Amino acid sequence: MTASVLICVANGSEEIETVTTADLLVRAGIQVTLASVTEDSSVEITASRGMKFIADTPLINVADEPFDAIVLPGGLAGAEVFRDSPLVVEKVRRMHLDGKIVAAICAAPVVVLEYHQLFPFGNMTDFPTLKDKIPTNRWVDKRVYFDERVNLLTSQGPATSFDFALKLIELLLGRKIAGEVASQLVLPNGINDYLED
Repeated sequence: MTASVLICVANGSEEIETVTTADLLVRAGIQVTLASVTEDSSVEITASRGMKFIADTPLINVADEPFDAIVLPGGLAGAEVFRDSPLVVEKVRRMHLDGKIVAAICAAPVVVLEYHQLFPFGNMTDFPTLKDKIPTNRWVDKRVYFDERVNLLTSQGPATSFDFALKLIELLLGRKIAGEVASQLVLPNGINDYLED
């Protein structure tokens, strides 16, 4: 059985972070569910730069289903929707308690995870201009960072979406599969070292 990942999306979610992550996970054979977080349970999302896309289902319909990881894309407005959604916060909390991977990128680590103190002992990175919102002893200056103690994967922004998605693939399916996906992408040198093996 393949791995499954829940990606939450809201009006204001960052396009690149959402679509790049979903695309790479699908290339790896991972079952991806895009779940909308909207007041009216609409599945049509207007992302941070005005692009529109359609989610698979409202989050309420899959909130009780099991997933191997949950992803919170950035985009400040979208992250604020997640922050203010008791359903998102509870789903993240439950997945964390179940030992699943929680993955957040850009503004989401600060605006959602840090705001609700969901990972008080987890180290993380985020969009660099927001680093003052995380205690200095817990902020990590890396494009992508996985704190294995708490199964928390975080990343910095749109251009680090490839690193973020590949690391999530590695965590779920192993380095070999992540390398196979990386080999399809014509990545610049230095983005990752999957091609150096």
